[in-house]
Amino acid sequence: MSDPATELLEAIQAALAPLDDDNRFVPLVTRGRAPLAALAALGAEELSIIDSDRRAFLILGARSVDESAIGFYTSLAQGEGLARATLPAFITACGWTDDDLAAYQPRAGCQGYPASVAWLALNADPIEASLAMLANFAAWGRYCSAVASALRQRYSFDDEACGFFDFFAEPAPDLEALALAAVRAALCQGRSLDNALRYSRLLQHYELRFWNTLAAISGRPEMAAPKQPGQPKQPGQPEVSPSG
Repeated sequence: MSDPATELLEAIQAALAPLDDDNRFVPLVTRGRAPLAALAALGAEELSIIDSDRRAFLILGARSVDESAIGFYTSLAQGEGLARATLPAFITACGWTDDDLAAYQPRAGCQGYPASVAWLALNADPIEASLAMLANFAAWGRYCSAVASALRQRYSFDDEACGFFDFFAEPAPDLEALALAAVRAALCQGRSLDNALRYSRLLQHYELRFWNTLAAISGRPEMAAPKQPGQPKQPGQPEVSPSG
């Protein structure tokens, strides 16, 4: 017997699939061509993203009525905390110190995704938002799996340094089941959830912009190098806007 919640999720994922290969950064990593400065920038950006997303998930959980939706967002928020704890080892493996991290300025191209999630937390129906996020998790998991493998093979990173990407590369069937249960209940109530595809497309756009901003940094690794306060600009070093 067909499941309308699963069918809706699969239809949204099929609509998103043609753009999944527009990620320009992950192929650089898998070929060992992404500079360590760009990888470190990824970790620095994720520190800000995780803090923002965790708060957004807690807000969405608080706005939810369905118990499965509450469980979904609570689990997401808890997972963000676990993932955050793995980032320092990755950033250190990339060669950055605490001073480098403190001096780094996040880029708008990377921070558009958490801004979109924060908008959803305040404005979207929590069930539609959960479906949009779930639809995008599959691609995110594939990207993280590819990066984790490449960090070991191309960059000789150890398991601890790869922990962030290993965490998100693992399937999360219990999390998916919670989201689908909430979607199923909403559909049984006659709700159309029409906005889910729109939200999914926006999240996909902002995630790809995150990765492709890092790809742009890879072409000019000096863009990612944090400038310590008072440090003079080196001859020939371009001025870089913190907006990326």
